[in-house]
This record gives sequence, C-alpha cells and structure tokens, in this order.
Amino acid sequence: MRDLQLEVENENPGEADGAWWKTWRSGWQNQELSAVDRALCEYAVRLTRDPARVTEADLDALRAHGLDDESLHDAIQVIAYFNYINRIADAVHVDLEDDMEPYPEG
Repeated sequence: MRDLQLEVENENPGEADGAWWKTWRSGWQNQELSAVDRALCEYAVRLTRDPARVTEADLDALRAHGLDDESLHDAIQVIAYFNYINRIADAVHVDLEDDMEPYPEG
C-alpha cells in the first residue's frame, strides 16, 4: 500500500494523509468501484481464502463483466503473487509498512 500512497501523493499532493487515504485503508468493500473492479476484488478474496472451491462459474462471472481469458490469467497471476509474497513476508516477519503492528514475540 505504500506504493499506492506515494502515487496518490505525487498526483494529489497533501491528499494522501487526508480523508481519501483513510477511506481507502478501510477496505475495498467501502469504495465506489466499477462492477468489474468489485467482481475482481470478490474473486481475489475467494481465491485467497478458499482456492479449492474456485470453479469455472467464478471465471464465467468475471467473463460476464467483459474480461477475456488473457485478462483472467493476468488477474490470477497478480492475486497469486501477492498471496505468495505476503506469506513469505509473514514467515520471516518482514514489516513492510511503518504503521504495521510488530509481529508478536514468540
């Protein structure tokens, strides 16, 4: 999220620490997203939390929003990469953000 914050600061100086950033940090569910972006977020949650239960119907729902197979492939790659890299960061206790809670002492 830090990269996103830097992009926002570069495009809208002074706005990143304001209401927009706090709203964004409250979660994608609270954002005004297009139907396709909302569907992609829902798919990302499903793929992240319960990948064994993802079916062709999930992909068909995304296709109904106009995504082709190449776009689906790209989305799956990005979702999987973030899941992978976050697990690595968690495993070695990397704190990526200044405002992250420290890992509990074992």
